[in-house]
Amino acid sequence: MQQRTLGRTGREVSVIGLGTWQLGADWGEVSEADALSVLDAAAASGVTFFDTADVYGDGRSEQLIGAFLAARPDAGITVATKMGRREAQDPANFTLAKFREWTDRSRRNLGVETLDLVQLHCPPTRVFSMDAVYDALDTLVADGAVAAYGFSVETTDEALAAIAHPGTATVQIILNAFRLKPLDRVLPAAREAGVGIIARVPLASGLLSGKYTAETTFSPDDHRSYNRHGEAFDVGETFSGVDFETGVAAAREFAALVPAGLTPAQAAIAWVAQQDGVSSVIPGARSVEQARSNAAAGSAAPLGEAFDEAVRGIYDRRFRAAVHPRW
Repeated sequence: MQQRTLGRTGREVSVIGLGTWQLGADWGEVSEADALSVLDAAAASGVTFFDTADVYGDGRSEQLIGAFLAARPDAGITVATKMGRREAQDPANFTLAKFREWTDRSRRNLGVETLDLVQLHCPPTRVFSMDAVYDALDTLVADGAVAAYGFSVETTDEALAAIAHPGTATVQIILNAFRLKPLDRVLPAAREAGVGIIARVPLASGLLSGKYTAETTFSPDDHRSYNRHGEAFDVGETFSGVDFETGVAAAREFAALVPAGLTPAQAAIAWVAQQDGVSSVIPGARSVEQARSNAAAGSAAPLGEAFDEAVRGIYDRRFRAAVHPRW
């Protein structure tokens, strides 16, 4: 597995990481045993970067990772967690006292003294322009509670605001074949500043696996059922904000581009990983087989200019008008 420097953290992490939202909640039930097996399979496949959040299962995802780390202390895993979504999304809540409270809880959940990387979890847009927020995050680093900090963002403008601050180590943003806007300005700005880019939702919530039809349904506790129109949180987190039926049709087009030896999901992950400026791609996995298959995308051969042009063509025809201006 190729390793890349994770921005200003200075850490080397695998180009394919593991997103662990699904191990906590909102993707259907995953047992503790299955979750630990997924973590183990990812690590055995060369993954050295796990991404989690304090809100995933109200700490369950962090606790599972903590149990894994306790059993595998020499696994060499860098863990990024996120904070700020367990309380009302009021900029007044983003204070040093709250940050200490939130990071103390995550440190307990993960069983560590110092968090490798903590990210503000898609906070209100105004937070990105508040000097006191950056001062508080700098204080956490100085205190030794966190080694580095970054931001998980919804929009490219938020990403650019975060990148402009010298203390920001990483930015996490949605980037996939159905969400191309970060390629315009965010990745170039991050490269110039030395900020790491963590690419999330690389499969557009599974659409790019090519396994769904217009008739596919999901369990009631799966966000792909209850958040299709942004009922619970930003709709951009569910199917990248694209219309499901349109996404299914576009995924068929994408699958037809995939070279021999790769699955559509692997090609979608590899395409993101091969964008200049991406530090790590964090697909989720609910099974050992998915974890292994996702990790294998890290060794895919370059997909080439023709593939890239075809991806951009699908985006321009099917999604640009609806998606590009919004995020």
